[in-house]
Amino acid sequence: MRLRRLSLLPLLFATLPLQAQDLAATCRATSSYDVTLRPGSVLFDRPSPAPARVELRQGTLHVDGAAVPLNAEDQDRLSLFERDLRALAPRVRTVARHGVDIAAQGLRDEAAGMGLDADAQAQLDQRLAVDAAGLKQRIAASNSTHDWQGSAMDQTIGRIEGDLLPLIAADLGQQALNAALGGDLQAAAALRDRAANLATQLEPRMRQHMQALRPQIEALCPAIRQLATLQQGVRDGKGRPLDLLQVGQP
Repeated sequence: MRLRRLSLLPLLFATLPLQAQDLAATCRATSSYDVTLRPGSVLFDRPSPAPARVELRQGTLHVDGAAVPLNAEDQDRLSLFERDLRALAPRVRTVARHGVDIAAQGLRDEAAGMGLDADAQAQLDQRLAVDAAGLKQRIAASNSTHDWQGSAMDQTIGRIEGDLLPLIAADLGQQALNAALGGDLQAAAALRDRAANLATQLEPRMRQHMQALRPQIEALCPAIRQLATLQQGVRDGKGRPLDLLQVGQP
């Protein structure tokens, strides 16, 4: 579950680029922290500003390694915050998996509309199934937003891009060659342009496919707003609001 920008996991085919509608846009939720769900605690961390590490441990609060005294009400608030955040994680994973399915089916549909030959379509379907299954496994195993940032995400993006887009582009190139050999130079030129601009051309259509995920994301918004409410009034030990996440007006 990703809480920095509270974005859902940047789902399949971000290379197109494709991204599910995220919580920052849909629920107006943001955070400057990464979050990691641990067996006995929830850790929020960021490079700056202070505090850099905020850890919730079943009603206790540790900020930059120091325990923060809490009154009974704040203990209850943070206990509920941690409980509700843990309960939200599997819901986010479910939406993320659905996003993978929608993206995969969307690309299948787009590829089918390009008239790929049977062998290319079969290869695409096979590779797509493997990539989607692998990404779902990563979603299921992930307990930290750190898993979906920087080089980790770049590697995933690069692998998927290298696996799928060249296959489609190669088939379009072959179609262009066949058209040229058949004397249809206009069709050949159009197919070559389509192959060269494949990612750019696919992007808006794939984004449209992903709109189907929006209602599922919207259903998460009340839980996000409840988390923001629970943290209100809790201080970090130096008089600063805890402010783990911010939610604007819907």
